Amino acid sequence: MDEWFEKQRRELLRIIDKFTPEDGTHDTQVPGLRLIRASRLSEPVYSVYEPSLCIVAQGSKVVMLGHEVYQYDPSSYLTASVHLPITGQVMEASRETPYLSLQILFDMNQILDVIQVLGEAKRSKGEASRGVKVSRMNDTLLDAVLRLVKLVETPQDIPVLAPYVIREIIYRVLQNENNASLKQFAIIGSHAQRIAGVIKKLSRDFAQPLRVDELAAEAHMSTSSLYDYFKEVTGMSPIQFQKHIRLQEARRLLFSESIDAAEAAFQVGYESPSYFNREYARMFGLPPVRDVRRLRSSLVGEMTISEEINEG
Repeated sequence: MDEWFEKQRRELLRIIDKFTPEDGTHDTQVPGLRLIRASRLSEPVYSVYEPSLCIVAQGSKVVMLGHEVYQYDPSSYLTASVHLPITGQVMEASRETPYLSLQILFDMNQILDVIQVLGEAKRSKGEASRGVKVSRMNDTLLDAVLRLVKLVETPQDIPVLAPYVIREIIYRVLQNENNASLKQFAIIGSHAQRIAGVIKKLSRDFAQPLRVDELAAEAHMSTSSLYDYFKEVTGMSPIQFQKHIRLQEARRLLFSESIDAAEAAFQVGYESPSYFNREYARMFGLPPVRDVRRLRSSLVGEMTISEEINEG
């Protein structure tokens, strides 16, 4: 990294460190801006990424989509174009040198607005491509992101300046050829935009029976086209996608609402508790009860570490 780049990164690091007093994800007054801190290496965390830009100021992270692995650090950034069930894991972090990063959530209308100004919002089928990309960080994008993050320190400036800086950030991301596909997800009528609609429906109605022919009809595609484009965007079939969403939601329910495995299975759409248990163990490595017990034990350990940090 050159001297200017390192100076910008350190300023970004300073602000994130200042506004993340403890581990976790911290919302800010800037719409869509989240700051993240982790003081230890994490186990795989299962979640759903929203359309967003993710930047690491210190440390590194691995994101897994299906069987594909994406790693990014301060020299790169990750963009997610659609809602995707991913597995994330912090790979570099310690109490002395914590993992510090940020996420900027995108509104597809914001992206479309920039595309229209560029004169590229033509109705086009286009080719859909993977909904996650890792690209090399550049000076102009880092500069714009830093200006947005600095607004956290001057909240009175946020209403006036934040919309313009976010617009610039979107423009900088779209200028990168590696993120050209991001445009397609915002253009009405494109294959990517139709698949984004299918993903949204599956994410919302995950507990309902999956009928690919009905999804294809709603997306104005043949069943084979839907399957091919869906797999191109998500790296998995619609059935695999639904399974990931269901199991992640079941895990959340088991951990946060103290219900038994059979009830969690029913709530997310499984008719057979035994089949649910097998699928759950295949994805998370342990049967539901043992997995939740381990998660709670891990949480107690993290709280102890946090208390030690605060006391120190």
